[in-house]
Amino acid sequence: MPIRQLSETMINQIAAGEVVERPASVVKELVENALDAGAARIEVATSGGGLGLIRVVDDGSGMPEDELSLAISRHCTSKLGEDILDIRSLGFRGEALPSIGSVSRLTIRSRTKTADSGAEISVEGGRVASVRPAPSNRGTTVEVRDLFFATPARLKFMKTERAEATAIADTVKRIAIAFPSVRFTLSGTDRSTLELSATGDDIDGRLGRIAQVMGSDFPDNSIAIDAARESVRLEGHVSIPSYTRANALQQYAYVNGRPVRDKLIASAIRGAYADVLPRDRHAVTVLFLTLDPATVDVNVHPAKADVRFRDPGLVRGLIVGAIRQALANAGIRPATTGTQAMMSAFRSGGPAYAHPGPSANHRSYNPEFRATPSAGFGADFRAAPSAGFGSGFRGTPSANYDAAHSPFRPLDTGFAEAEQASFDAGPLHSADARAGQAEVVEALLQTELGAARAQVHENYIVAQTRDSLVIVDQHAAHERLVYEALKNALDSRPIPAQMLLLPEIVDMPEEDAERLALHSETLARFGLGVERFGPGAVAVRETPAMLGETDVTQLVRDLADEIADSDTADTLKERLHAIAATMACHGSVRSGRRLRPEEMNALLRQMEATPGSGTCNHGRPTYIELKLADIEKLFGRR
Repeated sequence: MPIRQLSETMINQIAAGEVVERPASVVKELVENALDAGAARIEVATSGGGLGLIRVVDDGSGMPEDELSLAISRHCTSKLGEDILDIRSLGFRGEALPSIGSVSRLTIRSRTKTADSGAEISVEGGRVASVRPAPSNRGTTVEVRDLFFATPARLKFMKTERAEATAIADTVKRIAIAFPSVRFTLSGTDRSTLELSATGDDIDGRLGRIAQVMGSDFPDNSIAIDAARESVRLEGHVSIPSYTRANALQQYAYVNGRPVRDKLIASAIRGAYADVLPRDRHAVTVLFLTLDPATVDVNVHPAKADVRFRDPGLVRGLIVGAIRQALANAGIRPATTGTQAMMSAFRSGGPAYAHPGPSANHRSYNPEFRATPSAGFGADFRAAPSAGFGSGFRGTPSANYDAAHSPFRPLDTGFAEAEQASFDAGPLHSADARAGQAEVVEALLQTELGAARAQVHENYIVAQTRDSLVIVDQHAAHERLVYEALKNALDSRPIPAQMLLLPEIVDMPEEDAERLALHSETLARFGLGVERFGPGAVAVRETPAMLGETDVTQLVRDLADEIADSDTADTLKERLHAIAATMACHGSVRSGRRLRPEEMNALLRQMEATPGSGTCNHGRPTYIELKLADIEKLFGRR
């Protein structure tokens, strides 16, 4: 077949294969155009999962009548100057509208602020109609009907209407997070209406928009991020280690306001949480990177979803360092979802508590009524006849009564086991275990984890703070403390290395060998001695002593692959930390060990002083907290 020039319609349909992947791609392009036009209100309506109808209405600057025909021509845009490296808008390629028009029935209606009336242009399967007058409010309305009718083969690759509608909602939410001052509305016959009111561009407004999209739980379980390194600034919020998801869909990243899905950013988030999350759980994050447009290339993919940084190591290091520092500064915080789950577990044991409970004026709230002999089962109760029973109910037992064999006698074991005797130093006026150590406890009640009260099932420490009840898993908590101590020891000095009797020669591509040689100093700090050994090979002379016998060839190749992917050599560090985690697991306080009160309080104080102690090495929570107000709700007092 001879070489020939493709028709304009064919060119646009080829471009549509890159830009218009699915209905959500169309929504993304149209919403970005509305934002570039300065819209403060954007309304999106869909039908049939976006395949039947997509309508985007905005109140932006609009387009004059004589520019409508240019808007649907390829490579025509108002957003790009002469410098391709200085891109400050969401769109810039000038391909979206002609590509959409080539595979659908497209109608654009627009009016500028100064125009007396609007104008309209239509495109059907690449065929352009003439511009005509049309009634229109200020701004632009874009309607896309019968998507892919001109390329029916593409319809076979679409998912269900529900799946496509969900993808559209995710796209709108992802964009909306970056523009909290814009009001978004998403409606249609295939969905329930989603309204995101404008919240403002300040810190509180941004967090308010995040709560609208991600739920009200996230702000209460997140940590603010604000860090900078050289010319790169990082802001946003990340979840505490005990607040996670089963997938990474709740990780949002933005570069100069542009939503992106970048491997480097995702890898940095995983690295920052590597020590505090299990492998099957993912953090919830919203991160905003701001940097000079000349240092990031957004023109690496037609859909503009990927970016390429001039200095990826700088960006990755900033993200990992900022998140780890924020987690360390935040101390220990339990997720509010843990409290909710515990309250649900308590409630699930029986029918819902329907009684409204005692009123605020009930005598049980009066301190004078509590624990007084006259109000409770005092000494006078046995001798006094009951008003509700006959005079035969007396305090004098019958002659045949044997208290030791009475079915109504107290339990033989009682509640004062010898192991807990240290809590009972003094007269016990109530069930409170503070008696005899009131002076010490009052100071401890003001701490984060409070004062130890008891140990139950020889594994769980029950503590009390000023306004809550805390339950600590002693093994998980001590495991984290030992692990952090081992990590600090590893990071504070070079890792001991063991010399190999014979150097291990590893053959690999020349570029991989060169990368390892460039990182040889870093690897030496972790006990791995690597040097070049001719073309396409490296010689390994030392390995970390902690690793013992290991597959040196596989280790070196894994390191080479990681350096090629993210310009880091964290694989070796992660392996050493994994060994430290195993050592911590076997060297920590075991379940079933009985602890003295001073040991329990010492463990609580160490947890408060150790970053990341809210979760164990495997990502499980080390403690849960139930507020006094929640306890009162369980008993119907609130």
